[in-house]
Amino acid sequence: MRTAGAAGTGADAIAGERRQLLNVAYRLLGSLAEAEDAVQEAYARWYALPRSRQDEIVSPGAWLSTVTGRICLDVLGSARARRERYVGAWLPEPLPDRTEWQHGRGADLSDPADQMVLDESVTMAFLVVLESMTPAERVAFVLHDVFRYPFAEIADVLGRTSAACKQLAASARRRVRVAQAPVTAAGQADAVRHVKEAWESKNIAALVDLLDPAAVMTADGGGLVGTALRPVEGGALIAQYMVAIADRAPGLELLERSVNGAPGLVAQRGGVVMTVASFEVVDGRVSRIWVVRNPEKLRPWLEA
Repeated sequence: MRTAGAAGTGADAIAGERRQLLNVAYRLLGSLAEAEDAVQEAYARWYALPRSRQDEIVSPGAWLSTVTGRICLDVLGSARARRERYVGAWLPEPLPDRTEWQHGRGADLSDPADQMVLDESVTMAFLVVLESMTPAERVAFVLHDVFRYPFAEIADVLGRTSAACKQLAASARRRVRVAQAPVTAAGQADAVRHVKEAWESKNIAALVDLLDPAAVMTADGGGLVGTALRPVEGGALIAQYMVAIADRAPGLELLERSVNGAPGLVAQRGGVVMTVASFEVVDGRVSRIWVVRNPEKLRPWLEA
């Protein structure tokens, strides 16, 4: 699919596509684990081809991108049914910036997951918007608007005409525009820091002042750990909920850390990450909080 894909079937050239494929698959699926599985499946299909067929393919990178896109499209279709059975809200898997962690292995610039955050971070807010799209919209938008693939090549993934793919991307683009809430990293960092301080001091009044009156907090425990099963709506209710958690969580340490490249908070106990929180800040106040507690989605943080 990709014009930039290197021609040739050498092992190094094929392996060198992994970073790009994982970047694409993570944005399409919102799950690093599922993205890794999709990329692995694409490679398995490549190596299952007879050598004569491999030699006929002008750009292995383009072939791998197309196959990965189709695999992700299938996964997105089945994911809707799985997420309807999911206990509580489903949120994308958050990713750490390992350069911020001193007690892990640190960032590995050869690791596509590390590069994903360091080079092309995707905020939780953006991933949540992607979740609102149909599978076809998401594929068309991510491949074209994020990775600049031409619509003629996206049509090969979706099995639709180029014109139909343009319409899908345009529809997705409208969803993104409606949901966008621009804020500087410094502005978000300040808001997150103040939330941390107010939570640690159990200051409900300060939290209410920091939260938009119409703020919404969504938590994902996957039924594996205790958390709110439905979104908590309203700044006052969120503030009360947060302080109640603080009262019931002795020994919990809050750290300011990047979450998918944006300022966020990480709660850990005994050095083990228990919760990762992402924020959306509008006009200096927190409008959305996404809290991931499902331990299966915190695997990258346990390895950080």
